Amino acid sequence: MNEIALQWLSAFSLFLGVSFFFAGTVGLLRFPDTYTRIHALTKADNLGLGLVIFGLMLQTESWAVILKLLLIWLLALPASATACHLLARHTLRSEHRARVSTWQEPQ
Repeated sequence: MNEIALQWLSAFSLFLGVSFFFAGTVGLLRFPDTYTRIHALTKADNLGLGLVIFGLMLQTESWAVILKLLLIWLLALPASATACHLLARHTLRSEHRARVSTWQEPQ
């Protein structure tokens, strides 16, 4: 019974992680400017990767594999934050300023 519960928890975690990846991709495509796009993408992808890693950790039996998966996630977090920061700084300093939507809701 315990193994079945772990399999369901792992599947749920993997599904939730993929859902966050999908939400980040939708945010990348739908948000109006660079800053909101990279914010949505990095936040959703970091959480999605964490959930996928957690789901995979539940399926493995080796402590070495668990530590490797955890190391992958811990290295991806600062890499994602650094890439997000560099992209935002480049956008701020470039001549291509972030475009903000000027559309207003009719009254």
